[in-house]
Amino acid sequence: MKAQLLRSLRRYLMAGVLFWLPLGVTYLAFKFVLDAMDKLLPLLPSHYQPDAILGFHVPGFGVILALVVLLITGLLVANLIGRTLVSWWEELLNRIPLVRSIYSGVKGLTETLVSNTGSSFSKVVLVEYPRRGMWTVALVTSDDLPAIDALTGAQQICVFIPTTPTPTAGFIYLVPAAEVRELDMSVDEAMKMIVTLGVVVPASMRRPRGAVGTTP
Repeated sequence: MKAQLLRSLRRYLMAGVLFWLPLGVTYLAFKFVLDAMDKLLPLLPSHYQPDAILGFHVPGFGVILALVVLLITGLLVANLIGRTLVSWWEELLNRIPLVRSIYSGVKGLTETLVSNTGSSFSKVVLVEYPRRGMWTVALVTSDDLPAIDALTGAQQICVFIPTTPTPTAGFIYLVPAAEVRELDMSVDEAMKMIVTLGVVVPASMRRPRGAVGTTP
């Protein structure tokens, strides 16, 4: 009777943790973003700030300000005069050695993520890492590397191997295309698997219940 009660308490405790932990982490993440956006409010004149107008602080007004700034910036840089000014500005930045490397790299990554074109971060693959016989999940970042293909004598694929549980950090490797195994898994599913230390696995990747051993 006592053992059954302890099992029930443990089950209820775990159910509570599974309910509140994701909710709490999501809340903290959104709170962090809102607080970061609200730091833009001091850019407005003091008598135009929402706190001064309403008499109390309402979190999230910084998001509205950020959207307005982005829209105005987009309108300015999308026309001929704006594009000319941006090209002059980028030409100036490209003449500064350290700034040039950082700016061009971040701009290229941003254009790739926003444009939704190409194969970058669109495929989830398996690669043998850190040694033969051990496999890890990776994301394809580029498969069009003709100069490197010519030097190595085989088609190479650039992959990003995220670290757990912080997938924003990781390593890039050039892997022969013949040694890459594409997975039937979306990037979102792969990121969930990485963040949860492999606990949350897509249904398509799970072994049927009752099956044992490994597949040949």
